[in-house]
Amino acid sequence: MKRVTGIGGIFFRAKDPAALRDWYRKHLGIDVQVWGGAAFRWADGDGKPVDGTTIWSVGDGAHFTPSTAPFMVNYRVEDLAALLQALHSEGCEVLGPAEESEYGKFGWVMDPEGNKVELWQPPAGS
Repeated sequence: MKRVTGIGGIFFRAKDPAALRDWYRKHLGIDVQVWGGAAFRWADGDGKPVDGTTIWSVGDGAHFTPSTAPFMVNYRVEDLAALLQALHSEGCEVLGPAEESEYGKFGWVMDPEGNKVELWQPPAGS
């Protein structure tokens, strides 16, 4: 079974999310959207678009709980249910039930350092 197949997103906790988003917009040219982040479209070695995006977002970090880390990484996976089951059987701390939305399926696990890790199975065809 494949486990992680890529990075789906990087999320930052900020004391002042709006100010930090503005800094990244002004100084690094990131096209920060109204929802608080940007979607980086994937491309092949020749710069041609391929399916997939990596999300970058700055917010208050409320959804990082129970982690107190200032970030959370979202990893793409092929089979969320199987991976969560494997992680549980390996003694990992799997958090709550998986959730599903129009954006795909999401599950969470804590790493040994107390960082919350988000696992994301994109919708079919994404």
